[in-house]
Amino acid sequence: MPVISLMTDFGLKDGNVGVMKGVIWNIAPEAQISDLSHLIAPQNIREAALILARSAPYFPDFSIHVVVVDPGVGTARRPMAAQIGTQYYVGPDNGTITLLLEQAEKTGQKTRFAHLDKPKYWLPNVSYVFHGRDIFAPVAGHLARGAQLSELGTAFDNPARLSLPQPEKTSLGWRGEVIHIDHFGNVASNIRVENLADALKAPEKVIVRVGGAEIRGLVNTFGERAPGELVALLGSTGNLIVSVVNGSAQARLDAKVGDPFEVSFS
Repeated sequence: MPVISLMTDFGLKDGNVGVMKGVIWNIAPEAQISDLSHLIAPQNIREAALILARSAPYFPDFSIHVVVVDPGVGTARRPMAAQIGTQYYVGPDNGTITLLLEQAEKTGQKTRFAHLDKPKYWLPNVSYVFHGRDIFAPVAGHLARGAQLSELGTAFDNPARLSLPQPEKTSLGWRGEVIHIDHFGNVASNIRVENLADALKAPEKVIVRVGGAEIRGLVNTFGERAPGELVALLGSTGNLIVSVVNGSAQARLDAKVGDPFEVSFS
């Protein structure tokens, strides 16, 4: 039985996540369910896309990722199931799969998309505002039990995509922006290891500027500097991040998603 991951912006207070699990288990009692995150910022599709893309590759082949960050619930936006490489996605067609889809396309992996328009795979009564329970959870359960994508809905080939910011090359380095702030207050940029390329051969010459601060040199680990010191390093996903050792860079810099993040090479 495949693994099913759940990611939502529901929080944990109101029982919505547990209800979705109950629906899945009624259809696929042996399903293994992983809680990827239920603390995505409300309606933040970009954050959901980022977490999905950096998490899904670590799951077993043919895992099913149910993502319900769905500000358009009940509107004309399509409910969707998709195969992206060796992984499946179930959720709204609102751009959540953008980064995962780009990764698959770069490596020539197979992609397929189905508009979930077959009510026989939904719950009998569908709310206008809780498709996570009434459409996406039951579809994930049926997919886990062996239903084919073609059975679940009508094929299409134009999934919605987010317009995501890309770093720009400058005469001195790169200009990007903050794209994520994690639980520890680490500030992540869209400048990646492949952008830095040869500069990583002399990390002491890299200069990072964000939130009015300037950091000279990169470190490999937090432990290379004293507690409270502001450091720049490559995070586990290959993105350039700024951190405070044993502290919060977000609090120190008053940082937020979208702030400028620059790198130059001395």
